[in-house]
Amino acid sequence: MKKLLLLPFVILLAACTGKPSLDDPQLGNQDLNLEEFFQGRTVAKGQFQDIFGTVRRRFDVVIDGRWDGRVLTLTEDFVYEDGATERRVWSLEKTGQETWKGTAPGVIGTATGEERGDTFNWRYTIDLPIPSADGSVERLRVNFDDWMWLMSDDRLLNKAYVKRFGVDIGEVIIWFEKP
Repeated sequence: MKKLLLLPFVILLAACTGKPSLDDPQLGNQDLNLEEFFQGRTVAKGQFQDIFGTVRRRFDVVIDGRWDGRVLTLTEDFVYEDGATERRVWSLEKTGQETWKGTAPGVIGTATGEERGDTFNWRYTIDLPIPSADGSVERLRVNFDDWMWLMSDDRLLNKAYVKRFGVDIGEVIIWFEKP
C-alpha cells in the first residue's frame, strides 16, 4: 500500500528531473563526428537502472562501424551478464551538416539525431527484447532520449533516458572506447 501511495510522487519527481540540452555549453574543445568516432571497432560497457536506482541489467557491446560517405552502419553485438546475446544493426544516414536519421530492427519509424559541438542527441522508439524467467522473450516498447558526449579522441559517454507511456522508467549508461 505504501508503494502505491508513493507512486504518484515518484512519477512527478521523475518528470521534474533536469535533462541535457544541445544548448548546454560545450565543455571540451573537440567536436564529435559520429562517422569518425564509430569508424572501425568500438567496445562498450553499460547498464540499465530503473528510476529507483536499482541496476537491472549490465552488458558489454562490440560495435563494428562502416562509413561509406553517406551511411554509417553500426553492427552492435551485445552480451548481457546472464549470457544472453543480441545483435542490432543500425543504418544511420547523415541528412545535414549536423543531423542524422536512422533505422534498426525493432525501431519504430525513424530515429532522429543532431550533433552539436562535443554532443549528440539521438531519439527513437524501439521494441526491446526482454527475457522472462521462463526463457521466453517479450517485447517492451520504450522511447529513448540518448545523449552522447565526446570525452577524448577514443572515449564517448552515453546516457539514455528511457520512457514508457511518457513516464521515465530508467536510464542506460554506456562508456564507449576505441581499442
